[in-house]
Amino acid sequence: MPPRATADVVRKIFLIATEESGDRLGASLMKVLRQRLGGAVRFEGVGGRAMAREGLVSLFPIEQLSIMGFAAVVKQLPMLLRRIDETATAATQASPDVLVIIDSPDFTHRVARRVRASDPAIPIVNYVSPSVWAWRPGRARAMTAYVDQVLALLPFEPEEYRKLRGPPCSYVGHPLIEQIGTLRPGADEQKRRDQAPPVLLVLPGSRRSEVRHHMAVFGAALGLLQGEGVAFELVLPTMPHLADAVREGAASWPVQPAIVIGETEKRAAFRIARAALAKSGTVTLELALAGVPMVTAYRTGAIEAWIMLRMIKVPSVILANLVIGDNVVPEFLQADCTPENLARALRDVLQESPLRQRQVDAFAKIDAIMSTGNATPSTRAADIVLATMRKKRGLVKS
Repeated sequence: MPPRATADVVRKIFLIATEESGDRLGASLMKVLRQRLGGAVRFEGVGGRAMAREGLVSLFPIEQLSIMGFAAVVKQLPMLLRRIDETATAATQASPDVLVIIDSPDFTHRVARRVRASDPAIPIVNYVSPSVWAWRPGRARAMTAYVDQVLALLPFEPEEYRKLRGPPCSYVGHPLIEQIGTLRPGADEQKRRDQAPPVLLVLPGSRRSEVRHHMAVFGAALGLLQGEGVAFELVLPTMPHLADAVREGAASWPVQPAIVIGETEKRAAFRIARAALAKSGTVTLELALAGVPMVTAYRTGAIEAWIMLRMIKVPSVILANLVIGDNVVPEFLQADCTPENLARALRDVLQESPLRQRQVDAFAKIDAIMSTGNATPSTRAADIVLATMRKKRGLVKS
């Protein structure tokens, strides 16, 4: 365990998280940092409700930055630039013992560059790596100018930073590994997984634009599957802010889903599901940890797709595949995302097949791949933040 701070020295830690997922990570990090420092710590910066419960008074409400779509971003650009400047100025004036930027690289990295230019002595830790391994790999090397340490959520990321000549990167673990108990079935839930008709999850996305792009093609695929005589019980987990959009999109489906709302209901559905049809993203890692074989898809607008398909530098966009190191989960992107392709693959993962068994076998290895030993991700993250702070600020002698 790292040395604790003396009672008369209060450390100042500046954190920046602008999205809900980053806010949760920040709150867990703050809790451990307070424990490690014996309460001799003061937090400043930007965060949401979870970080507020840990004592952070945010410079501004992070909901102001929840802007989707190119046109909306352009319209709000003056406000965004003002908030970046305000945050960088506050961080520099605070002269913290360490600055921790959490995810949201379009915002946080702009702040970090300004802070480094104003005061190079402030250590900067980047919690949640940008996807340098997927696109814009040059960002990794550029980060060495303003980031002292990267805290990675995915086990393959440190090696990618080494190859790309980026800043030091350490795997601390994904927060999902602390939630495995809520994802995997108990005895009764396992019985339901094995019973007929099988529960099939449909997960069209966590944003309105994703729901809009995926609902029609997903519904058509399910109609084809039903028309082939494949039996299934359809469950569609979603969040409260998307419930109306999901209901509207599913209204014309030939087979109606049971729509369940909220994180608790979603996890309950994962525990009884036999298979899933999901939009690519973090949910694929959740499904893999839950042991649910899946078919994945992604559709977006023509311009975004043209850019995306030319920038991607990895053999798969599916997070579960990247963590496992093998393309065991089928992915259907853009033109390949058709009802016929989805229905064909879904039939295979619902029944005993080589495709299903390959996924089941691969998912059985994921605990070992993502293991963080006896320490939680937030504990590992906090210890590295403190070590980086002490090393650069010279707070302890080597």
